Amino acid sequence: MNAEPTPSTPDPLIGRSVLLDDVRSTFHHRPAVAVITGEQGVGKTRFVRELLRRTMTPGAPTLLARCRTPAAPFAPIADALSRPGALEGFPPANLPPVTGALRGLLPDLAAHLPPAPPRLCEPRAEHHRVLRALHTLTASLGDAVLVVEDLHRADPGTRDFLRTLLADPPPRLGLVLTALGHTVPHTDTESADGLPFPLRTPSHVTLVERHLLPLSAPETGALAAELLGTQTVPEEFADRLHRWTGGLPQVLGEVLVRGVPTEPGAERTDARPPLPASVRRAVVERLRALPPTARRVVAAAAVLRTPANVELLGAVAELDEQETRRALAAALRHGVVRAAEGGSYAFPYDLAHRAAYEAVAEPERPVLHLRAARALARYAARPLPLARMAEHYRRAGRGEQAARYLEVAGDRAADGGDAGTGAAHYLEALRCGPSPVARDRVALKLARVALNARPGPEVPAALRQVLDHRSLDPGRSGEIRLLLGLLLRNQSGSGLEALEEIARAVPDLLGVSTGQAARALAITAIPSLKGWPVGEHRRLLAEAERLLPRVEEEDLRSAVLANRATALALMGDPSAWEAVADLPETLTAEATARVHANLAGAAAALGHPVRARGFLTCAQQAVRRHRAPYLEAFVETTEVVAAFTGGRWRGLLERAERAEEQYRNVPDFHAEALLVCGLLRLHTKGQTDVARRLLEQAVRTTALDTGVVLASAAAAVARVHLAAGRPARAVQAVEGALHQVRRTGAWVWATALVPPAVDALTRD
Repeated sequence: MNAEPTPSTPDPLIGRSVLLDDVRSTFHHRPAVAVITGEQGVGKTRFVRELLRRTMTPGAPTLLARCRTPAAPFAPIADALSRPGALEGFPPANLPPVTGALRGLLPDLAAHLPPAPPRLCEPRAEHHRVLRALHTLTASLGDAVLVVEDLHRADPGTRDFLRTLLADPPPRLGLVLTALGHTVPHTDTESADGLPFPLRTPSHVTLVERHLLPLSAPETGALAAELLGTQTVPEEFADRLHRWTGGLPQVLGEVLVRGVPTEPGAERTDARPPLPASVRRAVVERLRALPPTARRVVAAAAVLRTPANVELLGAVAELDEQETRRALAAALRHGVVRAAEGGSYAFPYDLAHRAAYEAVAEPERPVLHLRAARALARYAARPLPLARMAEHYRRAGRGEQAARYLEVAGDRAADGGDAGTGAAHYLEALRCGPSPVARDRVALKLARVALNARPGPEVPAALRQVLDHRSLDPGRSGEIRLLLGLLLRNQSGSGLEALEEIARAVPDLLGVSTGQAARALAITAIPSLKGWPVGEHRRLLAEAERLLPRVEEEDLRSAVLANRATALALMGDPSAWEAVADLPETLTAEATARVHANLAGAAAALGHPVRARGFLTCAQQAVRRHRAPYLEAFVETTEVVAAFTGGRWRGLLERAERAEEQYRNVPDFHAEALLVCGLLRLHTKGQTDVARRLLEQAVRTTALDTGVVLASAAAAVARVHLAAGRPARAVQAVEGALHQVRRTGAWVWATALVPPAVDALTRD
């Protein structure tokens, strides 16, 4: 009988079916020996269990031995033979007398063994007799299967027994050996990977050797889905799990049991799972087995984090090339690192790197990080990895140097049109504690690039901190305050606060730059249902127009003209289209995308679909030339709204739902996507309850509404209530939007709202 419980999941192992069938087909031909090697946690035990389940002969004993250190001689074999139920029906008939030598080794079976022979005076002769007795007892079991796991930990006695068994296997024996192996084993040499002795068998013995590889990323996703009880997991989630765990099933199981910080489908990709204790123990055990120079190289690799070549590792570890290569060879043999592309070396997976980094003594880390930063400057490929160097300087306690490298990294990204990366580097530079002069300079760069970056709430907070230092001259202070207001207006959902911030910038700007002051005034002239009364916006626009003749800088003049056209269009002023014709041809790609997206939104809201499509075409062409996450999102949501108002509904719901998911951190974009989702659910699906919830959420979400969300959502919700005979609820649905229209005087945006509002009020 097999004493091991049958696995509760008899289905084929994920990623192992072909290999399992291959081993099973040969293991039937006895005597047979199967050697399974692989990384710790790769699933050797699970694989063997499934092999046994598929190859079991009814009534045949299965002996399960696991090697541990330290252990008494023959302890794993003795435990396997003595385990309750392992030898049902024992003893076999007519056991040979030599098996009596096992009475001391197998006290639980002593009553069933022949009398013990007299002890021999020569220890080696006694040892040999015990080996013969174990071999004879094993042969007497018939169609038995002996599984010896973790052979790399076997005691000398167990090794000698297995050598004896392999040299002359009983004719009906199946022997399964598992061992730790970081690479495909070479079994023809002593001390081969995972095997403590040469594996030599007679020619008539069936021998199958297989090395279990970690799961691929898709296989990791399939196993994760099985463990989580779902059909599938998103590809990005599977890739992240594979990066963390290296495709090791045991590690994956521990990560999922302990709780993944980012659930499948979530946006964040920077969250890290807890470090499983098994990974920490495995890495520490391997580090202890390494010579001192190899541990120094592993510490260098842990600090460098990304794949590194011999020169770089040697520089951080302070070893010459020959010493570094010898150290790497030892680390490779023990599976601490692996060879990567381009002659570099890395950790097998992210959690192994974390365990190795944690093993570096805390006082040593700053020293190694400082060496890493300097080594990267000498040996890294060009262009230099400035952000990585900055991180090493920061961890070395050199904040000003870190800030300097991050600033240059931000400059490189911004000059290359990558606003998101540039903003992230500038923000991190401010966090590193730069000098006051550098702080003010970086803050201005951050404010300029963040407008197109969708940076999140950290950027406004950082800019406010710099303004609070009061170390800026009026020009920089005014420009940063202006840009801060724009950030708040466009991305943070802080409507009136944003307008007030921009207005506070005007006095500072007037003293140093008429163009910047005119630009600020033109920005505050752009109306919204949650802004100031339209009359105030018209007054501010007139102020900007008054300053315009004195603006000499071409880029600032273009900005004022672009904002003037936007403001007039959103006010419903027919002269807006003449203002559009006055726009200069020298607009940057960024300015072109922004102004034409604004104009497209205004044209769609005011009932000019042909103009809206023309403006959108210009915006799309411009945004393709300028990599700016905010502008891409702006153009996308504007086009979604214009497609709805223009009746282009095929595939629009899926597109709107993607936008709703993607732009949740920008209130107005999120609100526009929610609006279209709700309207389409209402008009194409008839899902009134779902639609009403989406539309009401859009109303709560919108920040500086420019004539679309509040009025359209309130009108649609009112129509739902009216159709259901709930006029009082319909009145409640329109009251908020009507209040904003009355307060601002923006009746030009009330076209969709007025008919259902009048109907609701009269019926109530």
